[in-house]
Amino acid sequence: MSAPATAQPVVAGDRVNDVLARDEALVEVFVRHSSHFTRLRNRTMRKVMGRLVTVGDAARIASVAVDALVRDLNAALGISSRDAAAPATPRASMLGAGGPDAAPSRTHPSDAPVVEVDVRQDLRQGREPLARIMAAVSALREDEVLQVRAIFHPVPLLTVLGKRGFASESHENAPDDWSVWFWRDAGDIAPPSPRTREADAVSPRTTAASVGAHSPADDHTVWLDVRGLQPPEPLVRTLAALETLSDGYQLVQLNERVPQLLLPMLAERGFACELDDSRADQVLLRIWRPA
Repeated sequence: MSAPATAQPVVAGDRVNDVLARDEALVEVFVRHSSHFTRLRNRTMRKVMGRLVTVGDAARIASVAVDALVRDLNAALGISSRDAAAPATPRASMLGAGGPDAAPSRTHPSDAPVVEVDVRQDLRQGREPLARIMAAVSALREDEVLQVRAIFHPVPLLTVLGKRGFASESHENAPDDWSVWFWRDAGDIAPPSPRTREADAVSPRTTAASVGAHSPADDHTVWLDVRGLQPPEPLVRTLAALETLSDGYQLVQLNERVPQLLLPMLAERGFACELDDSRADQVLLRIWRPA
């Protein structure tokens, strides 16, 4: 394996799928670091895992040194340590990067009602489970605990829900069976910022004309303003909203940029969409289920 001198170095924030797209043989670099990564040899398994997990997340999941894994991936690509010493800004995982911002691990309330979401089969069959999980999070009552069953430690999910004020507890039942409990910790929940509160309410009157001639009446349109939110919040909120979208309704996402990661996921889920990026200050994405 080799790369031109101008090739961009692998960084901890790169998604595993993007790294393997550069050279599929890099799977063996992951496997050399930990047997946890043998599942990446399975194309179906890595279709989801590699898309959800960054290199840094993968290292933390397998308890290996992030710097060593990144260094060896770059070496396999023919990129020297010197060239990789000042990498570009890490690109965020679809689910967010793990690390200090992740929800702290504690002991979940033993007397609280538990809502279980088992996504092990989804992951084994290459299906994206994020929407199911976030729909359960949205429906979770204040006194309930969410239990997620997965085939690996979902470090990125800890980050996303940790930023929403959820504490967590993780347990490895087996190498391919993890249980993670999430619950709302009132002491960790910060009040929403003015930008977040504003994002919850959009006036259709000001933007409906830009969506396109095929839009149904406003009373059958759900508006979602994700401007000003940091990844992966726009994608997470959109998928969660689509989980509860009523028949005959459309969702219109108001964004600052084209949501490149979201578009192929919509196609996989059978949604149609229409993009309007004619204005410099906003992008409108209309999403609906074809009849």
